[in-house]
Amino acid sequence: MKIAILDGYPLNPGDLSWQYLEKYGDVKVYERTAPAEIAERAAGAEIVLTNKVPLTTEVLKQLPDLKYIGVLATGYNIIDIAYAKERGIVVTNVPGYSTQSVAQLTFALLLELCHHVQRHSDRVKEGKWSQSPDFSFWDYPLIELAGKTMGIVGFGDIGRQVADIATAFGMHVVAQSRTETNQSQRPNFRWVGLDELLEQSDVVSLHCPLTPQTQGLINTDTLAKMKASAFLLNTSRGPLVDEESLAAALDAGKLAGAGVDVLAAEPPPADSPLFAAKNCLVTPHIAWATREARARLMGTVEENLEAYIAGRPNNVVNQ
Repeated sequence: MKIAILDGYPLNPGDLSWQYLEKYGDVKVYERTAPAEIAERAAGAEIVLTNKVPLTTEVLKQLPDLKYIGVLATGYNIIDIAYAKERGIVVTNVPGYSTQSVAQLTFALLLELCHHVQRHSDRVKEGKWSQSPDFSFWDYPLIELAGKTMGIVGFGDIGRQVADIATAFGMHVVAQSRTETNQSQRPNFRWVGLDELLEQSDVVSLHCPLTPQTQGLINTDTLAKMKASAFLLNTSRGPLVDEESLAAALDAGKLAGAGVDVLAAEPPPADSPLFAAKNCLVTPHIAWATREARARLMGTVEENLEAYIAGRPNNVVNQ
């Protein structure tokens, strides 16, 4: 059985191993695959693993031997799910592997906005503290989170983990979600509509899926509802935010700061409006990428494949 991994590098840049796949067949690992190379590299494969390399109807029609697609991620919009189902191709994904890591980076961005840790460390090394007449030195505002309101848009596993951490910091939490489950065990928590969340929150953190309804959710109109002193965080999906509108709000002082780990285009163009926007932190889609999270992802990839071969596939997204 031939197994092709089309873009193995993001999951495994060398600190994990694909060796477990060898017991299932002939394995070929490609670090990256350009669109023009997909059909050739996947030719003859019964199993294809992909992270962000798209498998469109046009490509799938060129792969008559293909029986199983394992997505090396949670999102599977790169696959033509309907056509795969029509063909009887099983498609699986890996949910839930990065919850802790994404929540952690969400607060890394927020704490940097509150304390400017890197900037203050840089100032110290530049000699600013050594030249200070006082024992304590700072030249950026310092903000305490206790008593502030965290607004969470989307309340799945990651949203709930963010709420737990926010509560530990002494924050009030308001949340908006398509489904409002019982959260009576949470102190200082309320379900609210999106408008109320934007208006009341000192921090708005996005953790909702990208759908036609949520694309461009954060735009000129919704940004205008937020406090000028508020922060926006996006560790979910880049297209949730209209980047031109966010940059304009930051530069005009209508929003105090933003921290984003995802952008509409990845990799982004060098002239992305957020690169020059005031008090905007941009990290390169790394929330998912701790070694621990990637090891969990790799483990579930193996479990998914084992289940498929045993005739009882799990985490199937096109049943």
